[in-house]
Amino acid sequence: MKVLQLIDSLEAGGAERVSVNIANALSAEISKSYLCSTRQEGILKVSLDPKVGYLFLNKKRTFDLKAIIKLKSFIKQEQIDIIHAHSSSFFTATLVKLLYLKVKIIWHDHYGNRPNSNKFQIKTLKFCSCFFSYVFSVNELLASWARKELLIKSVTYLPNFSIAEEEKLITKLRGFKGRRIVCLANLREEKDHINLLTAFKSVYDKNKDWTLHLIGKDFEDGYSQSIKQYIKDFKLSDGVFLYGSCSNTSAILKHCDIGVLSSKSEGLPLALIEYGLAGLPTIATNVGQCKEVIIDKQTGLLVPSSDPESLRRALDYYIDNPLKQELFGSALRQHIDNNFSKKAVISTIKGIYSNFVPH
Repeated sequence: MKVLQLIDSLEAGGAERVSVNIANALSAEISKSYLCSTRQEGILKVSLDPKVGYLFLNKKRTFDLKAIIKLKSFIKQEQIDIIHAHSSSFFTATLVKLLYLKVKIIWHDHYGNRPNSNKFQIKTLKFCSCFFSYVFSVNELLASWARKELLIKSVTYLPNFSIAEEEKLITKLRGFKGRRIVCLANLREEKDHINLLTAFKSVYDKNKDWTLHLIGKDFEDGYSQSIKQYIKDFKLSDGVFLYGSCSNTSAILKHCDIGVLSSKSEGLPLALIEYGLAGLPTIATNVGQCKEVIIDKQTGLLVPSSDPESLRRALDYYIDNPLKQELFGSALRQHIDNNFSKKAVISTIKGIYSNFVPH
């Protein structure tokens, strides 16, 4: 069995991390594991296991025939059986299949807000779906949507998994040890950093020694500007720090004390699994599949989305109860070990793959 993970970039996003995690895990489980980044490389490239075959396509536009032929030739030469296409790379995978019908496509949808994509994007996806052999969705709502809207019924929910990595702390963290709140999320509107900043402002007014650390890619767009403007307007520059993409997130999380995700929409966020691996007491909004990871008052605190007051109360609860921090952090770590392990998820993926590979 030979399988290629297809992803549009290797920047530090959730879908990108999952594609690398799967490629690495499969390298010890199947004949040959590959990964192809279509448009852009990034800091996750260094995380690839040396045993994973790697191709960078350097695709310049939507219909880049030269890049598509290059990928088709690589797949044919390496005798790859399956393209496991993540997120928007389904389009590239479909174009390759039109040139090389033998290869199978499994599409992996990571976008929690997929049903609200624009009509053109959904029409394109629907057309391409008739070339898919299977679909993985990162939450149950997405799986139901795919069964209803796409031209394929073989769809299952597949939880994300992450891997604890031994990393040195390269990033110079600001603030005081024992007083750091971290949010691991690229600066995208659906992550609702403004909700978090509004909640944190109330906390910071009473606890000037607590600081908020935003780890994630800055796209230098209007949303990013609104975050920076909020920090400036409310005089939070001594309490809120932006770091951009970081390659040593496992090490960063081990030097933080509370993990937060304040999203408006989600699939199953990898950040929550990474918080659990680090044993962080965690707060998440009740969107997507977050409630599977954060069971309220058991493995963390679950709050309504777009509700800064509820988020503020949850932060205060942890700050005022250090023993609860320890208790919930430990419970989350155990929950991740039991339910979101590499072994269980890879076993499911291999089982699906085997249906599409000649024995």
